Amino acid sequence: MDSPKLETLVHLLASFAFFIVLLFIIPRESVPAYASTLEAQALLKWKSSLQNQTQSTSSLFTWAFPPQNATDSNTIVASPCGWYGISCNLAGSVIGINIPCSNIKGTLNEFPFSSLLCLTYIDLHQNELFGHIPPQVSLLTNLTLLDLSVNRLSGIIPREIGELMKLEVLHLHLNELNGSIPDELGQLCLLNELALYSNHLGGSLPSSLGNLSSLARVSISNNSFSGSIPLEMGNLTNLEEISMGGNLLKEPIPPTFGKLMKLTELHIFRNKLTGSIPVALGNLKLLRRLNLYRNNLTGSIPSILGNLTELTLLYLLDNDLSGNIPDELGNLQAMIELKLNHNQLTGPIPPSLGTLPRSLVNCKSLEVLDFSNNKIRDNFPAWLGTLPKLKVLILRANNFNGCLDLPRVAYPFPKLQILDLSDNNFTGPLPANLIVKLQGMMSILTGQEPQNKSLYMRYQTGISNYEDSVKVTMKGNEIRLQRILTIFITFDLSLNSLEGNIPDVIGHLHFLVGLNLSHNHLTGSIPPTLADLTNLEWLDLSTNKLSGMIPRELGDLTFLGYLNLSENQLTGRIPQDKQLSTFTSDSYRGNLGLYGTPLQNSSHDYTQPPPAPPSFSQKDNTKEDASWFNWKVVGMGYASGIVIGISIAYISWEIGRPKWLVRKIREMERRGAKWMKKSK
Repeated sequence: MDSPKLETLVHLLASFAFFIVLLFIIPRESVPAYASTLEAQALLKWKSSLQNQTQSTSSLFTWAFPPQNATDSNTIVASPCGWYGISCNLAGSVIGINIPCSNIKGTLNEFPFSSLLCLTYIDLHQNELFGHIPPQVSLLTNLTLLDLSVNRLSGIIPREIGELMKLEVLHLHLNELNGSIPDELGQLCLLNELALYSNHLGGSLPSSLGNLSSLARVSISNNSFSGSIPLEMGNLTNLEEISMGGNLLKEPIPPTFGKLMKLTELHIFRNKLTGSIPVALGNLKLLRRLNLYRNNLTGSIPSILGNLTELTLLYLLDNDLSGNIPDELGNLQAMIELKLNHNQLTGPIPPSLGTLPRSLVNCKSLEVLDFSNNKIRDNFPAWLGTLPKLKVLILRANNFNGCLDLPRVAYPFPKLQILDLSDNNFTGPLPANLIVKLQGMMSILTGQEPQNKSLYMRYQTGISNYEDSVKVTMKGNEIRLQRILTIFITFDLSLNSLEGNIPDVIGHLHFLVGLNLSHNHLTGSIPPTLADLTNLEWLDLSTNKLSGMIPRELGDLTFLGYLNLSENQLTGRIPQDKQLSTFTSDSYRGNLGLYGTPLQNSSHDYTQPPPAPPSFSQKDNTKEDASWFNWKVVGMGYASGIVIGISIAYISWEIGRPKWLVRKIREMERRGAKWMKKSK
C-alpha cells in the first residue's frame, strides 16, 4: 500500500475513534438528565388514577421504578423507556404510547399532556376509558396519530384538537361522543384518516372539512348528522374512501363528488338523500363499491355507471328509482353484488343482460343478484345460468312471467344456493330439468370452493372482507339476513301460478334448508322423495291442490322445525310417528279429508278453514306495524331453531355427523318449538 494512502487511512481511523469517545463522555444536551424522571413520574401519576392497574397481572405492571440499588445511574433507573407500550427517542424522551386492548379502565383527566411534549403517537384503542377528552390534548403539538377508539368516552370533541397541526390520523370511533364536529378540525391540513363513526354526534357537517386537503379516508357513519353534504368536500381530491351511512343527511348527493378521481369506496346508505344519482359519479373510474341504499333517491339509474369497470358492489336498493335498468350495467365485468331491489324499476331486464352472448355474461365474478320488489316485466332470465359463481338470485315480487325455461348448458347455475322467484306470474310445470341440475344445492362440496371454510358467504377486495346480506322468507316470515351462512340453501317458488305434479327429482337437492312451493296450483301427491332432503328445516306446500295421503317418510326429516301443508286436498290419517308428531293443527288445516291428531276430529275435519295467509308482497305499513310484536315473539322461536339446525349441519359437514349430538340438540329444539307454540 502506498504511504499517502496509508497515512490517510490512519487519520480516518483516529477521527472515528475520537468520535466514539465523545459519544460516551459528552452528555446529551437535547433533553436534561432529569427529563425522563419527570416523564416517568407523570405517567405513574396517571396510572395511579386508573381503576384496575394495581394488580401484578395488570398490563401496566412494568410501569414502576426499580429499587434504587438496582443500578448506579438514577437517570436510567427513572427512565420509562423500558415500560410496556412506551417508545422513546435517542435522547430518552417518550415519543409513543401504544397500549391498545390492555383492559385500561379510567379517565384521561390525569393524563400528563403537559409533561410529554415529544409525543408523536398515542394508541389507546379498545380499552375501558370513560369521561371526556381533555382540551389539554392541544399541548401535544408533535402528535401525528391519536387513536382513542372503541372506548366509552363521552362529551364533545374538543375544538383544541384543531391545534394539532401535525396530526395525520384521528380515530375516535365507537365511543359515546356527542355534539357536532368542531369547525377547527378543518385546520388539520395533514390529516389523512378521520374516523368518527358509531358515536352520538349530530348537527350539520362543517364546510371546513373541505380544507382537509390530505384526507384519504373519512368515516362518520352511524351518527345523527343532518343537513346537506358540504359541496366543499368535492375539493378533497386525495379522498379514497367516504363512509357516511346511517345518518340523517338530506338534499342531493353533491355533484362535486365527481371530481374525486381517487375514490374507491362511496357509502352514503341509510340517510334521507333526495334527488337523482349524479351523472358525475360515472367519472370515478377507480370506484369499487357504491352503496346508496335506503334513501329517497329518484329518477333513473344513470347509464354512465356502466363506465365504472372496477365496480364490485352496487347497492341501489330501497329507493324510489324508476325507469328501465340501463343496458350499460352489463359492462361491469368485475361486479360481485348487484342489488336494485325495492325500487320502481320497470320494463324488461336490458337486452345486453338478457340474451346470450351479452355483456353480463362476461361478469364472471357476480355472486349476488337481487332485483326483488320492482316492476320488472320479463321472462325468466335463464341466461343467468351461465354465470359460474352466482350463488344468490332473488327476483321476488316482480312481474316475471312465462315458463321456467333453461339455457342449453350442461350445468346451469352451478353454484346457486339461494333461488327466490316468489310472487311473480310464472306458469307451467315445476322445472324438473332445472332442479336436477342445481349442483350447488345437491352437495356442499360442489356448491362451495374447496378451499373456502368460511362460515359466511364473503368476498375479499384488497385487504377488506365483505359479507353478503339478503332478505329471504323463512318459515312464513320475511327476514333480512345480515350475513349468509355458506350452508344456507333455499328454494322458493311460492306465489306464482305453477301447476302439475311436484317432480320426484326434487329429492336430489340434498342440502336444502328451506323449500317453499306454497300458493300455486300444484296437483298430485306429495312425493316421498322429499324425505331425502335430510337437512330440511322448513317445508311449505300450503294453498295448492295436492291430494292423497301424507307420506310417512316425512317423519324422518329430523331437522324439520316448520311444516305447512294447509289448504290442500290431502286425505287420510295424519302419520303420528317421528317428526310429524311434533306439529300443531295449523300445519294441516283446510284439508277436509285429513283426520287424526292434532286435528280435533277422529275421522274428518269439518271445521272452518283458517283465514288465508297474508301475501308476502303485502306493503301495508299499518298492518306490518301491528304484527311487529307477534313477529318478534314467533321469530325468536323460529330463529333459534334455524341457528341450532344450521349450526349442527355446519358441524356435521366439518367433522362428520355426530349422530348422538344431532339427536340431543334436535330434541331440545323440538321442546323449545312446542313451548313457543303453546305460549302463543
